[in-house]
Amino acid sequence: MFDVYITRAAKFLPNEAISNDEMEDYLGLINETASKARRLILRNNKIVSRYYALDKNGKSTHNNAELTNNAIQGLFDESFTALDMELLSCGTTTPDVLVPSHAAMVHGLLKNKTVELNSSSGVCCAGMNALKFGFLSIKSGSTKNAVCVGSEKLSSWMQSVKFENEVVNLKNLEEQPILAFKKDFLRWMLSDGAGAFLLENKPSGAISLKVEWMEAYSYAFELETCMYAGGDKLENGEIKPWNDYNPDQWLKESLFAFKQDVKLLDEFILVKGAQSMSDALAKNNITADQIDYFLPHVSSHYFVEGLYKSLAEKGMDIPMEKWFMNLATVGNVGAASIYLALEELMNSGTLKKGDKVLLSVPESGRFSYAYAFLTVC
Repeated sequence: MFDVYITRAAKFLPNEAISNDEMEDYLGLINETASKARRLILRNNKIVSRYYALDKNGKSTHNNAELTNNAIQGLFDESFTALDMELLSCGTTTPDVLVPSHAAMVHGLLKNKTVELNSSSGVCCAGMNALKFGFLSIKSGSTKNAVCVGSEKLSSWMQSVKFENEVVNLKNLEEQPILAFKKDFLRWMLSDGAGAFLLENKPSGAISLKVEWMEAYSYAFELETCMYAGGDKLENGEIKPWNDYNPDQWLKESLFAFKQDVKLLDEFILVKGAQSMSDALAKNNITADQIDYFLPHVSSHYFVEGLYKSLAEKGMDIPMEKWFMNLATVGNVGAASIYLALEELMNSGTLKKGDKVLLSVPESGRFSYAYAFLTVC
């Protein structure tokens, strides 16, 4: 088995940072009315800026594959070019098309040579799943390097025009033309961007991170769906998929909008997070005091205090000065978030040889969690 190192990290955040007051300039107003939930949600998540691959006319400036390709380009120089890549592993919640795969569409933009492809779907853990595929490929000796990417193009899903048919339908039914909180909630949480890592079987450059281990856990066997798109939730908790609806219902009911069951989120996201992290550390004989930098992907700052307490109750008391997050400035970028956080830490100049870094990524889709433990070398 070979050692695996993250030797380079790069990112691409489209256009200029967008403040809270500018969000509806890009996403638009639903029913020509400002969202009543927006200020409350932003106050809780504490995000102050984010990036959209849109202009103020609602026109896309980049698709997901282009965001991903732009991040990957930041990994290349004279010593490692696109022609040196052996494996491309991409994770995203929001591929541009259903078929072909996201990785295939990105490879089409790279125009380099034949490589092995992997596409990981899901929500936030998709980025970590893409990373693990690359990790295992190099670990086994199947490849000597891998480019792993997490990316999202979420803004287009959240534009007001996507919800207008539902609002018109509500008016026709003489109901209040107000978007349900489960749909409006995520419009103020999510944004666009991509992060990329180069993995190799030996360290390189000023900073390399040895991937000691990766672990992942799913609780879908006991918990119902919490975050979803492309269907709707029935009273019994089951999800009815979009292809079992008539096409006219796709727009009338905003079936492709991202929706969040916030009650389920509050009840389980921290409990299962603490449980899974405790299991991951115990399995690998790691204690909390061995962690120098803790990078938790959190969807909202609202969960930070609760996460700290939940971890401490499980014997994982990690002082807040060891936590590293950039949620406030780049927003929640789903599968890309952990890449963007580690890229910023790697380029911060604060890491020193021997430091231990723990990556923690929850996914509320149906409650999945992924972890990676790294050593600076």
